[in-house]
Amino acid sequence: MEKSGSVDSLGSKRTSSRQPSVDSLSSSSTSRSDRSAQVKPSSAMSSDSVSTSTEFSPELRVKPKPKQALRDSVKEEPQLLPNEKVQDMAHDVTYVCPFTGAVRGSVTVTNYRLFFKCMDREPAFLLDLPLGVVSRVERIAAGSSRDVSYGLVCKDMRNLRFAHKQIEDTLRKSIFEVLMKFAFPVSNGLQIYAFEYTQVFPENGWKVYDPITEYKRQGIPNESWRITKVNDHYELCETYPSTLAVPVNIPDEELKRVAAFRAKGRIPVLSWIHPESQATVTRCSQPMVGVNGKRSKEDEKYLQAIMDANAQSHKLFIFDARPSVNAAANKMKGGGYESEDAYQNAELVFLDIHNIHVMRESLRKLKDVVYPNIEDSHWFSNLESTHWLEHIKLILAGALRIADKVESGKTSVVVHCSDGWDRTAQLTSLAMLMLDGYYRTIRGFEVLLEKEWLSFGHRFQLRIGHGDKNHTDADRSPVFIQFIDCVWQLTRQFPAAFEFNEYFLVTILDHLYSCLFGTFLCNSEQQRLKEVRDSKEDGVFVVLH
Repeated sequence: MEKSGSVDSLGSKRTSSRQPSVDSLSSSSTSRSDRSAQVKPSSAMSSDSVSTSTEFSPELRVKPKPKQALRDSVKEEPQLLPNEKVQDMAHDVTYVCPFTGAVRGSVTVTNYRLFFKCMDREPAFLLDLPLGVVSRVERIAAGSSRDVSYGLVCKDMRNLRFAHKQIEDTLRKSIFEVLMKFAFPVSNGLQIYAFEYTQVFPENGWKVYDPITEYKRQGIPNESWRITKVNDHYELCETYPSTLAVPVNIPDEELKRVAAFRAKGRIPVLSWIHPESQATVTRCSQPMVGVNGKRSKEDEKYLQAIMDANAQSHKLFIFDARPSVNAAANKMKGGGYESEDAYQNAELVFLDIHNIHVMRESLRKLKDVVYPNIEDSHWFSNLESTHWLEHIKLILAGALRIADKVESGKTSVVVHCSDGWDRTAQLTSLAMLMLDGYYRTIRGFEVLLEKEWLSFGHRFQLRIGHGDKNHTDADRSPVFIQFIDCVWQLTRQFPAAFEFNEYFLVTILDHLYSCLFGTFLCNSEQQRLKEVRDSKEDGVFVVLH
């Protein structure tokens, strides 16, 4: 298998006074990206080459519809998928469109989607909505007892409203009741549609990523790093993948003692290694130091081994994604951060990225600003008040600092937040995207998602709330959506450096919510292997090639 070769980073020799430095990215201001200059895919990224584009906003105004085999925008009737069954239909329904006004037509609800059509217009007005995208269904006060009006609040920022006359047959369930049942199958003891979808594809969507193949591409194992199967049965860490790369001089028994000192047993493991300097990106969770400043000799030795595996540097940078205040507060819960006194030759850096609750509120505010109408006269002030782009900028700035230490500083880095499955995934995957051109190809990006997000236990089921009617669940948060926005920002600034564009990213987000494939349904590799891959369900990447 071919190794990654020389580093293919973004924008190494490119400089521009119109683009901010790392320091400016860490501030609260936002700036437009300089899109006039084109970069070559082989150029490397410098510390002054990433800015946050305020042009994220127009893309939200009118969401471009990707061309997909599973979306036929000219159909008059829903073309049912395998095991998709019609559950109810209603005629003479009014869809209250926020852009074109009231539209009369018919609604069909299946166990997978809601399909609205109006044939009185040219071209026909059609709405094809996977029920997985629905966050909640609300009754809306109607003019009379026979009028039925309900709204669908969607996870992709849309709010849909329908109204029609109630049927005379009192024994038959209403459209509202059918929607409540099939939009939230988990809450109603039903299977998510992905487990019933049996479409056969020429390629297996689960074969995109193989950890051994990816480690070999990076040149692992080598004299400093080995592949261990200590987590083969998920006994070391149930939220980690079964295949891990660790320093060669740390035996498995010591790994178990390190796991006892890291939150959820998520020890530092290899994500990426520089093909020339051997500087590495490793990821983990917070150390369990607590208020008494507990220490672990095994953990300290382990981080020293990570540093020693890189002969180019005698220093290790630990990037803690959290604000320092939040990290300190975690000591009250038994967590915390590494003391520079305990970890010799290590430097701790806080990246000031806020937690899932702050991000959830930021997205809620953003939706209020962009949907259904945008107030142009106050667009920038309203957008700024959401703090969304400020958060995006901090994530990008953090990833850039990590990439810069590895590429320019030839220094190994350790990245963590609290549990190591949210902000950590954002930072490591973005840094790797900047450092390695392979991940900027279609196949490589799919491998990146499978590796850093899926195998390392980002909790997609909880963060998105698939099939769950509890829309106020505190575990929900747009962590992965933020990552995709960050990638979009990079594709806008360096379009020639990527094999894919925004339509590819939007398609991924569509299927993040659709529940058509099993890729994003679970919280860990262990759960995915047990609940999804043993079924006939396929992975989403089968339709993205």
